[in-house]
Amino acid sequence: MKRLAILLIMILTLTSIYGQDSARLAINGQLLTDERLLLKNDNPWAWNENRLDLKINQALPGDAKFYSQVWIRNIGLPQIGQMSDLYNKGIIDPINLEIRQAYVQVDNFVLNNLDLTIGRQIISWGTADKINPTDNLNPLDLEDVLDFGRRRGADALRLDYYLSNDWYIEAVAEPFYRPANLPIGMYADLLDPQQFIKLPEGLTMASFSQTLVMPGNTLSSQFVGGLKVKGFVAGFDFSLSYVYGRDYLPLFDTLEMQVLDAQGNVAVDANFYYPRHHILGADFAGNILGIGVWGEAAAFLPKDDIVMTTVLHTVDMTQFPPQPVTITQDSVLQQKGKPYVKYVLGADYTFPAGVYANFQFVHGFLHERFAGALNDYYLLRVEKSFFYDKLKIAPISGAFVVSDYKDLKNNYTLLYMPQIIYKPNQNTEITLSLGLFEGQGNDMFAALKDLDLLSFSIKYDF
Repeated sequence: MKRLAILLIMILTLTSIYGQDSARLAINGQLLTDERLLLKNDNPWAWNENRLDLKINQALPGDAKFYSQVWIRNIGLPQIGQMSDLYNKGIIDPINLEIRQAYVQVDNFVLNNLDLTIGRQIISWGTADKINPTDNLNPLDLEDVLDFGRRRGADALRLDYYLSNDWYIEAVAEPFYRPANLPIGMYADLLDPQQFIKLPEGLTMASFSQTLVMPGNTLSSQFVGGLKVKGFVAGFDFSLSYVYGRDYLPLFDTLEMQVLDAQGNVAVDANFYYPRHHILGADFAGNILGIGVWGEAAAFLPKDDIVMTTVLHTVDMTQFPPQPVTITQDSVLQQKGKPYVKYVLGADYTFPAGVYANFQFVHGFLHERFAGALNDYYLLRVEKSFFYDKLKIAPISGAFVVSDYKDLKNNYTLLYMPQIIYKPNQNTEITLSLGLFEGQGNDMFAALKDLDLLSFSIKYDF
């Protein structure tokens, strides 16, 4: 609550300082209520979020501006477990404050056509719809796995140099690395590392512990940087990019197993880390005969071999007395400098009858890594507008995921999410959605098969 009070004081201070010139200060944002019920017995609540998205845009002297975006939220259900919790409003009615962005931008910095942006910012790269393999400068925000492509702000220095109206160069330097945050609530188990551990036949996991090794607190360990050249030629936008960064999701480094008894129960201890990558990217977007088309690809080249070491501590019962035995095995998940490529191809079109269709093919989702572990995603949305866009109905909306074409019936996921969207006025949007999930295999989204839901949301822009 102290942070919330400080934020309000900052807003009031800015308002008073620049109150004489109200045209230079803009405050807007969005109010969102998002509620989801599981389609199970008694319809338990799956999601409860009430969010105030507050944006401040302040023009400053000297071709400069200040911009901030803050989320003030009540999210989740109260976790009240004992009488003493009733004395704490923070438990009964929890409020979360998140500074999404806060930066200053200076145009024509030192040189004409050179813009400097410094502070916390979301730097969006890529032309595909929400799923952007070249977008690797901001950490993933996986809190809500159904909100594809959401990212958090990064503390960065960005330079944009405009060579002409059609060409510019962008350079980004981030002194601090920030990892992705993982799913919460009913989605919390989707990326649980335990589900990816395959024990030798005859062994059963009795306990699990884990250690996460963060990059060292030095500039060389923390630094993330990127360079992009973007142009417009023959009606098409395109860009080439490079990022020197780290994976935003942790990987197994060492998996140590200790056999506890003759029944094969084992204690598992996992170590995780964030490997370095060089990432080469390219994208394009344009229009062909009225059809919007886009494509995007990123090649991930590990800076070092990505190796998972498995250590098994057991006992050789053939000897008397039984002797302890340690078996160590290294598995190379990806060789140094050997790329694996994620890519997206998409198109959209609005038919004369007001029917809009959007299709994307995605090879390799946000959380997937390495050449042999990239799934294929077929995403399709078809919607029809009525009453001058006041009402939209999307009877077809969702995705089909293939993990293994050779054994499709055991390695697929179907996500069907039709929607009805109603706009009673220009600022208000009411959405009713259904989420039906079915799947088999180890794909993350296959785990949603028992989480069919009904969703209701209201957005108000101000």
